[in-house]
Amino acid sequence: MTTPDVTALTPHLDFVRAQFPALAGPWTFLDNAGGSQVLTSVADRVRDYLLQTSVQLGASYAVSQEAAARVADGTRAAAELINAADVREVVLGSSATQLVANFAQSFGATLREGDEIIVTSTDHEANIGAWMRTRGAVVRVWRTRPDTLDLHLDDLDALLTDRTRLVCVTHASNILGRINPVAQIARRTHAGGAKLFVDGVAYAPHRLVDVQALDADFYMFSFYKVFGPHISLLYGKLDGLLALPNINHGFVGEQAVPYKLQPGNLNYELTYSLRAITEYLGELGARVQPGADGRAALMAAYAAIADHEATLAGVLLDYLSSRSRVRVIGPVSADPDVRVATISFTVEGSPSSKFPRALDDHFIAIRYGHFYARRLMDEFALDPSEGVVRVSMAHYNTVQDINRLIERLDATGLD
Repeated sequence: MTTPDVTALTPHLDFVRAQFPALAGPWTFLDNAGGSQVLTSVADRVRDYLLQTSVQLGASYAVSQEAAARVADGTRAAAELINAADVREVVLGSSATQLVANFAQSFGATLREGDEIIVTSTDHEANIGAWMRTRGAVVRVWRTRPDTLDLHLDDLDALLTDRTRLVCVTHASNILGRINPVAQIARRTHAGGAKLFVDGVAYAPHRLVDVQALDADFYMFSFYKVFGPHISLLYGKLDGLLALPNINHGFVGEQAVPYKLQPGNLNYELTYSLRAITEYLGELGARVQPGADGRAALMAAYAAIADHEATLAGVLLDYLSSRSRVRVIGPVSADPDVRVATISFTVEGSPSSKFPRALDDHFIAIRYGHFYARRLMDEFALDPSEGVVRVSMAHYNTVQDINRLIERLDATGLD
């Protein structure tokens, strides 16, 4: 078994793991791209809100005022996490799929017949299907190159025209693990007069999102994959959100952002709990880099997370690369500038379903399937019912977790 070099996060792993009660049980959780474990402090806030301030907002009485302040603070925490310039740029909703569907409904109303939208073949279906259903739009597909399995910027340039209104791309593929150069994509998109919509669901658990540095017009991800509750975020530059049509009640004004894009409103108790995520990451950053606070602490935390996860990914990738029947679907490098610690593979002559099922009785949670990236399965000529085996790591995982996984994979006859 492998014992790699100590990372900056290693001395703090006891602190990290103590914040996630599920890790004290028998299970080794390596299906984190499907949903991370949840912080105790997040659950405490949800419980406290429901038991102390479960009232409607907007009333004159004190409990309603306190509830409103709690919800507002949770929204501010979300804005701070992604470095939004204005708290009104944060739209919250039940899931990333629902948020992109709502956004597509609003943005689609601004399109003229023949306007073009570019999607990629690597995205989760949420960021493809919503645009395929947009009436009147011509949808063009930015595909991976078969020799590299990557999206190439030159291919994007060839797709952009004077009718392109929106480019939709994932920040990191939930199958390939590849990190796409969003800032470069933004520059090319904007030079062509279009706007950029980024799906950051598979990226945000692993790297700090800075929407201002990325210059994305719109960016979304899910907090239930970032150590929190089942609630998701859509960021939009304020002028872009103000320009969108209202999809809420008819009397809601066009200037009422984010409310005009939150039909049914946001979930109060889950929104309140978001502050616990930034507090945890801030404390972790201060431990890794003593004296760091605010944004600097968040940056320190995520730098340590990236380094630690790259070490874990390297252990697994080295093992998989040594097996003659294994094909890694995505980069074989663990370089944190290249990929996140979400690793997919297939095994020649064996169905993907064999391996997760063989591990279930050993309390190791991994998964197989298409992971809603059906078009990528087609592109790679993979059976979507079997898809790939996916191991997705989080910063609370350990080298011992990966060694346990490797030991059991060996026992299944993976060679």
